Amino acid sequence: MTGSIFLSAGIPDPTRGPTYAESADPVAITSAISAVVHVLLGRRILVFGGQPAITPMIWVMAEHMGIDYGAWIRLYQSLYFQDQFPEDNQKYNNTVFTSAETDFPTSLLTMRKQILSDFEFDAAIFIGGMKGIEEEFDLFQELQPKAKLLPISSTGGGALVVAQKLPDPVVPESLDYVMLLHNELKISPKEKRYQRPDLQPSDIASRMWQVGDAP
Repeated sequence: MTGSIFLSAGIPDPTRGPTYAESADPVAITSAISAVVHVLLGRRILVFGGQPAITPMIWVMAEHMGIDYGAWIRLYQSLYFQDQFPEDNQKYNNTVFTSAETDFPTSLLTMRKQILSDFEFDAAIFIGGMKGIEEEFDLFQELQPKAKLLPISSTGGGALVVAQKLPDPVVPESLDYVMLLHNELKISPKEKRYQRPDLQPSDIASRMWQVGDAP
């Protein structure tokens, strides 16, 4: 088994982040998250921190893929938000709960540090969002300096801001985020999906569909 990918995503709230919301494209954000699920699930482990708008969206997209999505997705949630957990948390069956600290910023930082210490990531994808995207971008760079940074600038919001920090940002020419992710993450469309990570061969060449393979 190879590869874990960190997802930092959100849909900007105009009342809390009007500047981020001004550049955000909700259709592009939804399309990009759908592409993440389509490209990664059954092929790479997807890791993210629970977010009210994103957690249910990923579950709905993953539900009908015919794999054990709970085995391929690692959802983290701070106990500071225990009274606000979306019901969809229970559907993942593998949520990692991090400690509730004395205040909101410290609890959030504790969760983020645990996520970025529990895995050695191949890449991080940044989609839409607000200030939290910028904070996770900076922390990811600090704790995972060898991993690829992939802010999808056309989704706007925080992703657009952090993309402008890179010397050579990826600028999508269209909303075909599936092709973008296949190309940037070096995941072939011919790579098979596996029910669980432990069933996936370590040799990438062995994962490819061959003529005569059963669908």
